[in-house]
Amino acid sequence: MRFLALLGPTASGKSALALAVAERTPAEIVACDSQQVYVGMDIGTAKPTADERRRVPHHGLDLCPPGETFHAARWAAVARAAIHDIAARGRLPIVVGGTGLYYRALTAGLFEAPAPDPALRDRHRALAEADGIEALRARLVAVDPESAAAIGARDLVRISRALEVYEQTGQTIGALRRQAAAPRDLDPVAVLLDPPLDVLRARIAARVQAMLAAGFLDEVRGLRQAGYGTGSRPMQALGYQQLAAVLDGTTTADAAAAEIARVTLAYARRQRTWFKKERIAARFPEPPPADVVMRLLATAAAGQAPAREPEARE
Repeated sequence: MRFLALLGPTASGKSALALAVAERTPAEIVACDSQQVYVGMDIGTAKPTADERRRVPHHGLDLCPPGETFHAARWAAVARAAIHDIAARGRLPIVVGGTGLYYRALTAGLFEAPAPDPALRDRHRALAEADGIEALRARLVAVDPESAAAIGARDLVRISRALEVYEQTGQTIGALRRQAAAPRDLDPVAVLLDPPLDVLRARIAARVQAMLAAGFLDEVRGLRQAGYGTGSRPMQALGYQQLAAVLDGTTTADAAAAEIARVTLAYARRQRTWFKKERIAARFPEPPPADVVMRLLATAAAGQAPAREPEARE
């Protein structure tokens, strides 16, 4: 089932492009954002406004309160159901966001390895010290040749981890990954928005100021009054943690704004690195016109390779 994915770092223009495309063709948007799932976290997550949601139906928003645990596999299940429902009604699903792990969970599945076992690791380390790392690797070759071939002959940490997984589960890492793979019923046409860092830096700084002007500090205050303190994981998100310090009197609003811009740019760097590993149909340094995206979709539907996308410059 084909869907459009608009991916990229924060402040790259994904949401505006998604709305522009959705207004050219019957479409609905599935938000791929690990913070927009929380009720009440609106301004600081750049959640689509009420007007934008009226213009185009959105899915994947406001799924739980900030005090509830949420994870990528849960979002993937919600997104998959939404994509199938949207397509069944003859509309185009558009997945939009910057949370790479969530997108990976949707398109490839997630491999959740068992927790580390200190006793097993100590045993492996002792064997390596007594008989040499070659003896430990020989044991891995015997039970998991696939992993052994992919791991350096003297990489004790990874050899031990592969053995640890096998000894805990009776299955190899490769087998567990294949079992966790997402069903191959989705066919994304992924567009990556990848502005140069200096462009992102300016956009992020402007966005932080706009969020503060829109009442971001009051949003954080209201969430704290509702009982969501700094111990709540969502309240440790970008911006929320820094503004909590303002409310606690340990920093100033100006200092917090500068720090939010700094950590957000660092996060955007990580997003860019992540998405470069995904299968991308086209990559743009600036949001292209909606017509360009529509042509990419038409090309994919015809089974043709897209034209080489423009490269972003640093």
